[in-house]
Amino acid sequence: MNRLFGEDGKCLTVAIDHGIFNEPSFLKGIEDLKHVVDLILNAKPDAVQLTPGMAGLIQNRACRHKPALVLRTDISNVYDFRPGYQPFCRLDEGSVDEAVRLDAACVVVTLISIPGYTELYQQCIENITTLKPLCDRFGMPLMVESVAYRPDPDEGVLLVENRFEVIAPLVRQAVEMGADIIKADPTEKLEDYRHIVKLSSGVPVLVRGGGRRSEEELLERTYVLMKQGIAGITYGRNIIQHPIPDKMTLALKEILHGGKRPEIAIGQVRL
Repeated sequence: MNRLFGEDGKCLTVAIDHGIFNEPSFLKGIEDLKHVVDLILNAKPDAVQLTPGMAGLIQNRACRHKPALVLRTDISNVYDFRPGYQPFCRLDEGSVDEAVRLDAACVVVTLISIPGYTELYQQCIENITTLKPLCDRFGMPLMVESVAYRPDPDEGVLLVENRFEVIAPLVRQAVEMGADIIKADPTEKLEDYRHIVKLSSGVPVLVRGGGRRSEEELLERTYVLMKQGIAGITYGRNIIQHPIPDKMTLALKEILHGGKRPEIAIGQVRL
């Protein structure tokens, strides 16, 4: 845990594990994954989230000081919302052994809730209950990514559910199941997030980035959420699909670790 969080107790994780989800739109910006990882490492985030197949892009480097590795442990087709949609979330049962071998600082698993898809939800519960004792055996921190969606059949897409009354119980369930770190979406009213932090009962909360936002909106949102007591952020597409991902990472670091206001931090993006 101390490898993930800075001396100020905050953590900026860049998620670059999107290729595991078999979603074509997620590949934008990471076609040359090594190049993207190189850019991100230059900006020195606290952690990078990768899959077992790509973890070597960090861990094989002869470098004493590099971001901590957060290792993805599950594979899902949840974003493939088309006719005949049958979502699944399958656990890589050897992932904790792999995390130990790769010297990861944390593993991450998903807790997904979509109305009408009970089997998917049950699979996620089983994945967590399988991982938890293995993580405890090896002293490996377990991050649970609590995500709620609602289907939009007219548009043929899944929408992220940002209502507090949906996010809060899902986060609390993850805490009760033994999560060492929570990863969750922001609430509709950002000021409500202090209640999510409270419900987490001391377990650090990292906020997901979700879909793409403008620079101004993303930085402002991050600043407001920091005021609600979150322990950090885990952003993926909002960094790796940005034209200059390393500069966006630096700007977010200015807010997260430097306490800078968004209008000051944004100067890092536009250099």
